[in-house]
Amino acid sequence: MARSIWSGYITFGLVSVPVGLYSATEEHELDFHQFQRGTSDRIRYKRVNERTGREVAYDKIVKGHDLGNGKYVVVEPSELDDIAPGKSRSLEIDTFVDLDEIDPIHFQKTYYLGPKQGDNASSYGLLRDALVKTNRAGIAKFVMRGKEYLAAIRAQDKVLVLETMYFADEIRDPVAELDDLPAKSRAGKQLTMAADLVEAMSGEWKPSAYKDTYTERVKKLVETKRKGKEVVYSEEEPEATTPTDLVSALRASVEAARKSRTAKRTTKKPAAKKTAAKKTARKKAS
Repeated sequence: MARSIWSGYITFGLVSVPVGLYSATEEHELDFHQFQRGTSDRIRYKRVNERTGREVAYDKIVKGHDLGNGKYVVVEPSELDDIAPGKSRSLEIDTFVDLDEIDPIHFQKTYYLGPKQGDNASSYGLLRDALVKTNRAGIAKFVMRGKEYLAAIRAQDKVLVLETMYFADEIRDPVAELDDLPAKSRAGKQLTMAADLVEAMSGEWKPSAYKDTYTERVKKLVETKRKGKEVVYSEEEPEATTPTDLVSALRASVEAARKSRTAKRTTKKPAAKKTAAKKTARKKAS
């Protein structure tokens, strides 16, 4: 069984539920070291004093906050430890909110919450089932590894899920960050056709249908180079659709999407007939 990376209690009202926190995701990436080109010499990084060029021991390093104009406020590691959040073991739910009201931009990283004590599994299940019934998420704050997190606790199938969240002031204003955002569309015909295309391309969310093709290409590249061969990938960059071509592009896209959907339905029909035939055969046999 996986080892919890944090353990404590979910508290709401006068109820306390012992839980453990577990990683819910993992990234599949190939690790690369750095080498000097043409050699097998590894590249290493050192902490170096930029004035003297000498390496500095880790325990001799302090942190400094840049005030501008070459001025810094120097802070000792012990001073940061003194003001760090305590080793709290509480996930205290402040309020329950409608899950659909949380903009996904607030979600940071996903973890599983598992029941920590067998005797208290029923209280864990009760909270989980109540969240399912109400479609709510519990909003809480907790401390992990010397850092305070905002979190949303929600239910997913049989498990409670914790989403660490960005605080409101950590989310950038898109209007301030991005230039020339277009106004609300007034092109009635184009908007209707765009909506038709969205509907024609709509389908069920199937996570397993999506694969990390880039990592697979990297693996293939490494394996091919290991064999002394060379791989050449050619991929054309798409060109932006001009306003004059937009209507024709939308129309053609809608037609293609509808044909594709019709073709998928046609291929599924024989399977349905086969199932029906099996059911008929079973009835006759009985």
